[in-house]
Amino acid sequence: MNEYPVILQGGMGAGVSNWRLAQAVSRLGQLGVVSGTALDQILARRLQDGDPGGHMRRGLNAFPFSAMAERIWQRYFIAGGKSERTPYRLAPPHEKDNPRELIELDIVSNFVEVFLAREGHNNPVGINYLEKVQTAHLSTIYGAMLAGVGYVVMGAGIPLKIPGVLDRYVEHRAAEYTVHVTGALEGEDATMVFNPRDYLECELGPLTRPKFLAIVSSNTLAATMLKKANGRVDGLVVEMRTAGGHNAPPRGKAQLSDAGEPIYGERDAIDMGKLRELGAPFWLAGGYGHPEKLREALEQGATGIQVGTAFEFSDESGLREDYKRALLAKAMAGEAHVFTDPLASPTRFPFKVARLEGTGSELEVYAARPRICDLGFLREAYRTPEGTVGYRCAAEPLSLYVSKGGNAEDSLGRKCLCNALLANIGHPQARNGSRTEQGIVTAGDDLGCVPQFLAPGRSSYCAAEVVAALLRGLPLSAGRSSADARSFAHCSPSIEHPHCAELETV
Repeated sequence: MNEYPVILQGGMGAGVSNWRLAQAVSRLGQLGVVSGTALDQILARRLQDGDPGGHMRRGLNAFPFSAMAERIWQRYFIAGGKSERTPYRLAPPHEKDNPRELIELDIVSNFVEVFLAREGHNNPVGINYLEKVQTAHLSTIYGAMLAGVGYVVMGAGIPLKIPGVLDRYVEHRAAEYTVHVTGALEGEDATMVFNPRDYLECELGPLTRPKFLAIVSSNTLAATMLKKANGRVDGLVVEMRTAGGHNAPPRGKAQLSDAGEPIYGERDAIDMGKLRELGAPFWLAGGYGHPEKLREALEQGATGIQVGTAFEFSDESGLREDYKRALLAKAMAGEAHVFTDPLASPTRFPFKVARLEGTGSELEVYAARPRICDLGFLREAYRTPEGTVGYRCAAEPLSLYVSKGGNAEDSLGRKCLCNALLANIGHPQARNGSRTEQGIVTAGDDLGCVPQFLAPGRSSYCAAEVVAALLRGLPLSAGRSSADARSFAHCSPSIEHPHCAELETV
């Protein structure tokens, strides 16, 4: 693998960028990335589903602290899996002061996901986090580093203090992170502290510091990260507004199109010349999942591209099969549509939603769902009248939200993305024995272009085919030998994806 990969696989949603997908991409010499969002709940649900294939047990067996791993197993594993109508047992929601039970689950779940993604090859694997999910950072990052994660990628906020956390964890030293608390008064403590040595069951040698990539959406934020972070920033992922998931809101006065989507203008454009002047490696993201866009990115001075949507619909991704096949069929028929919803996310950031019948993308489907907030990853920390830290979500029951000081208008159109994202990957919560949570699929604007990766007569494709297609036609002088180029086009034969080994060379 070269010093830096040309292709970064995006860290999409909770569990979509799973260990299988990241492993498949990293095996090919590019950077496979697991999503770090909600891994605690995902591990707990996989275990309650009976751990099909025994993969979670294998990861737990590799964890260096056996007693901690066994506590997780005993708490959540159900032999044969729970019944479909039985609700999942929930882990506690994250707060500024998390209970030991949750911290251990954070550490173990992030370790397991990275460990499994690293199996069978020697190339780096990355993990993607959302900065706005602040109360989970300290324990989750440590778990990923225990597993030897090669890259930490973070956006959806300004992660200036994360590089310093990585530096301290190399020697298992305590780290801290300040939580943003709405309404906090000057001098009030909002700092989380995590000391790895409080959790060690045996002495460990130094860990390897992963490279840190900050996701940015403007030249100003790019410069800020490089100049003001409390440690080394190894590169930047520059996400355009067409990228899936949460988007940065438009700069300036908010305006909506006739369709109800945010309008972006010249102030939201990236100045590539100024980006190059910063001197840091950078990858371009958002609509770059095409061979010609990779060539364009390299010509503009980028190290490469980040691609999400194309990998989201590959065989290895964690997106549930019925959603995957239905949206692929829509894309093939020219009927795929992604709506940039300015209201859906409780975070107040625009959120891209793929329109799909029977999911929460339909107003009538979501309107039938009672307002419930029991996962809380996107909750807002706020100062209570008593001076303590409370938590509220614009998608929780309206009366409860208002009682916590929330503005009723801020709740209009907000959706519970936390439960929807877990439903997207086949772990929907059961409610009252008769109803299950519906998903809300997010994708980039180029969803309609994913059929380019389908071979004639086929209705699915694998990650290796995405990598091969993106790299096809690039000159060998772009940092690769002919042997490298051949290796990019092949993945190991498997029962699941036998056609991957038959791909023609680049």
